[in-house]
Amino acid sequence: MDKKRVYCSQHREAQAFQTRSKILHAAKQLFTANGFERVTINMLAKAAKVSMPTIYALFKSKCGLLQALIDDTLPVEQFNALVDASMQEKSAKIRLKLTAELSRQIYEAERELIDILRGAAVVAPEFKELEVHREKRRYDRQQCYIRKLMEDKVIAKGLTMQKAHDILWSLTGRDIFRMLVIERGWSYDEYEKWLGKILIDSLLDVDCLKK
Repeated sequence: MDKKRVYCSQHREAQAFQTRSKILHAAKQLFTANGFERVTINMLAKAAKVSMPTIYALFKSKCGLLQALIDDTLPVEQFNALVDASMQEKSAKIRLKLTAELSRQIYEAERELIDILRGAAVVAPEFKELEVHREKRRYDRQQCYIRKLMEDKVIAKGLTMQKAHDILWSLTGRDIFRMLVIERGWSYDEYEKWLGKILIDSLLDVDCLKK
């Protein structure tokens, strides 16, 4: 391939990344200062010093922009590393502690966006649909955790796979983090320690807890 063509392609990619970053930075500041519902695409374009068509081309809509902000909060590599470490861990108790650590890191990274997300879900039906999709994806991803507990025969007596799955999904949700850390002032460490303990106590068999 022609070196000049490669250079031009790399230059365009770098410019596109820089433009995307400028827009996301401006959006985060404006959403935080004014609330999701009060910010317009025109305001975003002026703050980022780009055209409105550029924003639509990259993000499709204001909700798409907010979705991109969420996706950028926790690097994929960091997320995957924690998931892999959890799944490879033989101890069910340590596995659930790693699950608590993963929840803490996700919501700690999202903290500045949490109020924005709540407001967006109220005023933008399309974002509410995105949130439903994200929660379904989170629920589906956690199925392997519960299946592993069932296979290891460490699940608490009387718990079906579905109920165990529901407990894991609800306890690791964003709302509990918001209530404890943001509303009640818990530290991140307190939240993670509590979550790890409540997951262990709720999901594991009593005999397993003694080991």
